[in-house]
Amino acid sequence: MKADKVKIEESWREVLKDEFEKEYFSSIKSFLVDEFNAGKIIYPPGKLIFNAFNLTPFDKLKVVIIGQDPYHGQGQAMGLCFSVPKNIAIPASLKRIYKEQKEDVGIEIPNHGDLTNWAKQGVFLLNAILTVQHKSPGSHKKIGWQEFTDSVIKTISEKKEGIVFLLWGNFAKAKKQLIDETKHFVLESAHPSPLAGNAFFGNHHFSKTNELLKKQGKEPIDWQV
Repeated sequence: MKADKVKIEESWREVLKDEFEKEYFSSIKSFLVDEFNAGKIIYPPGKLIFNAFNLTPFDKLKVVIIGQDPYHGQGQAMGLCFSVPKNIAIPASLKRIYKEQKEDVGIEIPNHGDLTNWAKQGVFLLNAILTVQHKSPGSHKKIGWQEFTDSVIKTISEKKEGIVFLLWGNFAKAKKQLIDETKHFVLESAHPSPLAGNAFFGNHHFSKTNELLKKQGKEPIDWQV
């Protein structure tokens, strides 16, 4: 897959150009084309696969939140981890993120789950796996996406400074090895899923993130969506 054929924001295209030329990336494209041709329903829609990249240019990036797999129900996945379009019911994990946010920074709980406003302010909402088959969670976890997104994380670590990484749950925490903690900030907690009980609550990651940004002279994030 040639870099000039990838619909991805220009600053990302430049820093990731070598990845787009690698064999594994061609294999991802071939796999997805075969799935589409076989009549499989894939989420998110093609134009939204790189939505996180297109809404948060590499040049503007301040914060990274790492998710695992896109939502696998109809109309849910929009290429931003934890986020769903405004007309879709708010998932359980996101409800709990909103609850922690209210307790931490006093923002009223929104009536929708669209996190586009975070992304536009420099919060990179990266799923480690960028596609999924309808009603089949984890179905694309072995097609090469993790090689790509691991490279994305390493590229951020190598080429940026002072980025705040929020690692929620064991899957995200495993990505810490890709991050240079002498240059960046890593905040860890349990996953916001109800399966983690109440362990996510009280992490104060929203206020802590803004304090770290302000100490660097960066504009804090307005967490209101």
